[in-house]
Amino acid sequence: MAPMPPSGAPSPQPGWYPDPEGSHAHRYWDGARWTDALSSAIPPASPTNTRDDANAWAVMAHMSALLAMLVAMAFLGPMFVYLMKKDEPFVRRHAAAALNFQLSCLIYALILGLVVVGATAMSGYSLLLLVPFAIAIGIGWLVVICIGAARAGQGRDYRYPLTIRFVS
Repeated sequence: MAPMPPSGAPSPQPGWYPDPEGSHAHRYWDGARWTDALSSAIPPASPTNTRDDANAWAVMAHMSALLAMLVAMAFLGPMFVYLMKKDEPFVRRHAAAALNFQLSCLIYALILGLVVVGATAMSGYSLLLLVPFAIAIGIGWLVVICIGAARAGQGRDYRYPLTIRFVS
């Protein structure tokens, strides 16, 4: 192996250099020693950016409600993210907020369903008012989910409106 740089000389930056002894075409300085082993020539993987990872999981906590709604019930997506990432404070806050909102919406939808059934039994014309109202609520539901996901992507907290706090 090539000798260490003299004590007065600056250490080279990690990377491939021509071998000073001429026995090999190139040697790799890994910051502490010269080597020609390929495994040490590959720089260590930098740690993943945990902030970006947390932001991505927080966005998924909000958006997973849309996917879960298509498969089963909207609260299952945020509940899955909450159970998977409850040890990370930022993701936990967003997943708990999304889960609480979806559970609240489930309760509100059940109440609205009972009102629609009762109103329909009294008068068929009440559907002319309640159906557009239900559509507006659905659009509002979609908008606040998108706002929550956007805030999570920015690394900011978000509190859903009209939410009953079941999980913290």
